[in-house]
Amino acid sequence: MNVLLDLFVTFAKVGVMTFGGGYAMLPILQRELVENKHWAAEEELVDYFAIGQCTPGVIAVNTATFVGQKLKGIAGGIIATLGVVFPSLVIISLLAGVISAFSHLQWVQHAFGGIRICVCILICNAVVKLYKKAVVDKLTLALFLAIALGSYFLPVSPVVFVVLSALVGIAVKNWGVRK
Repeated sequence: MNVLLDLFVTFAKVGVMTFGGGYAMLPILQRELVENKHWAAEEELVDYFAIGQCTPGVIAVNTATFVGQKLKGIAGGIIATLGVVFPSLVIISLLAGVISAFSHLQWVQHAFGGIRICVCILICNAVVKLYKKAVVDKLTLALFLAIALGSYFLPVSPVVFVVLSALVGIAVKNWGVRK
């Protein structure tokens, strides 16, 4: 299959199967990009998620752009991005006209409550998978705990934590090389 078409279809599949925003897409992206298509290594995908968190936009859209660009340059980035947003665009366009007519119904409110629970579980699954790949020693565990506590208790942008983590990684690597 044409790689550009494959990019579009793969990311459209990710976009249509995901409810709850960018973080809910993480386990689906991991399965599709690492396990099924082998377009990215696990560590590379974690890097895309980190960079995607620091850049404007939705993390899944940014990841699609990175992967598409890696595979087929600018055209691949554009096609992958269009693929991941296309299903949402169509679904939202269809729902926009009818959502206000049904949102007050009790069963609709309960359905959304159930979907929110499912999204929480999808996010937790993504965190566990990423944790297993990222936390590999005492230093990365300490960094994980510091960032987890800092992000919970401090009103700081996630970008600050990513930049600080990068600086710690660079410092530790340089310190280790000098030893």
